[in-house]
Amino acid sequence: MSAEKVGEQATSTSLSSGGLGNTAIKSERGLLAKLRAFEASLDSKLGIESEAITRKLPEEKGPVPWHHELTMFFLWASGTMNTSCFATGFLGWEFGLTLRQSILITIFASILGGAATGFAATFGAPTGLRQISMSRYAFGWWPNKVIAALNTIVQIGWASVACITGGLALTAVADGHISLIVGIVILAVVATVISFIGLKAILIYERYAWFVFFIIFMIFFGMTSKYADNSTPTELKGANLRGQVLSLIAIVYGSSASWQTMASDYYVHYPVNISRLKVFLMTTFGIAIPTSIGMIAGCVVSSGMNNRSDWKEVYENDGLGFLIQTMIYPRGFAKLILTLLVLSGINVNVISIYSAAISCQQFARPFARVPRFIWIIVCFAAILGLAVGGREKLNTYLQNFLSLLGYWCSQYFVILFSEHVIFRKMNFNNYDLEAWNDPKRLPVGIAAGTAFAIGIIAWVMGMVETWYVGPLGKLIGDSGGDIANEFTFVVTALVYIPARYLEKRIIGR
Repeated sequence: MSAEKVGEQATSTSLSSGGLGNTAIKSERGLLAKLRAFEASLDSKLGIESEAITRKLPEEKGPVPWHHELTMFFLWASGTMNTSCFATGFLGWEFGLTLRQSILITIFASILGGAATGFAATFGAPTGLRQISMSRYAFGWWPNKVIAALNTIVQIGWASVACITGGLALTAVADGHISLIVGIVILAVVATVISFIGLKAILIYERYAWFVFFIIFMIFFGMTSKYADNSTPTELKGANLRGQVLSLIAIVYGSSASWQTMASDYYVHYPVNISRLKVFLMTTFGIAIPTSIGMIAGCVVSSGMNNRSDWKEVYENDGLGFLIQTMIYPRGFAKLILTLLVLSGINVNVISIYSAAISCQQFARPFARVPRFIWIIVCFAAILGLAVGGREKLNTYLQNFLSLLGYWCSQYFVILFSEHVIFRKMNFNNYDLEAWNDPKRLPVGIAAGTAFAIGIIAWVMGMVETWYVGPLGKLIGDSGGDIANEFTFVVTALVYIPARYLEKRIIGR
């Protein structure tokens, strides 16, 4: 079949599944048609998923061997056990908390955030829909566009952090001869190529990549744990201590919870009857355990700076990459470790870029007609801009970005959970899955839009960021205590549930 015919067939399929109509067909005769034909021809040769957002029907799915089901764990292990999590582990020390306090918070908050993502992941196999498409059944057609935009920002932000931390490692490997900017570009380019190919390549890559980083972090523990400071008490007392604990919980929770807006993207190919409990547990702990390993390694090393002034000096003056080079010996082995750690940034970027591109296609119907590979290129450019612009302020970036992720992801979880448990009775038969791309058959979204908007006000009141401290957060200690997640969770639930009852009663959907 020629590339043109393949393109015409793919366009026809996309338009019929998206309900775009004759007007859209006419508009596809120019540049977009040629781009879609090019994408379709690549799909036929390389399997790059030219119709990634289209619902995967039950009859299109085959059985998945048990050892491939383990990918549900390993995918997230590869995406989370990285230098970004390692860098986040330093924040407890910077907040003035003890090693024991930092470790306990890391484990608790990682499981909490991982559970939210695990719940979202259970929607992929039964529905065959990507996470943002699935969200339409709770948020409605129009409010869900905001969710698509926010998810794109989340994934681009995560990828930017990964580029910075990986770039720092690459700079240290080259003894400063490679600039941080060059390191960032290299990481972004490699991850973009893998994301371009599509889901099959991603699953194969991520299925095995985690093992390398597990070994690296075990080496970190083995070489640095003897310097860990588990005896110096915190100087924080009372409200000041509670405030810093709450703020660190918000950051770590945000790190794990932020995956939920892309979770089902990687489960649509699994059979409809796969155990949802298995999906939940493997996703939850596939995020929580590797995240905890990476962050606890950061906790241990940062506490060790109390006993190793040379570590502290290198960290403050030269950055994370050179600190790793200093704490690992011999020097040649340290360079090997740093070289491998560069790849951890690629792991995050691969899944982030892939899901960000899918979200872009769901901003609006004209955006869906733009081929996925074009959105990948756009996301690549945005990642470079953010990473290069924020490269000198990594810890500030982490503190602010990860907290913000948790705020709105808490709202997302409340609305998705309430819709599924209360209004859909935890039964996927109560979803009109053929309506996934038809605004006339989906919820209007008044309840979700109202609850989300009021929830934003709630988390603004409780947030603690370097650039703003909300009036409620300000009440806890001298530096404030971040209670935005807790407050927006309650407010969003209190607004959404009664509003959704009214919406269904008055509008009927």
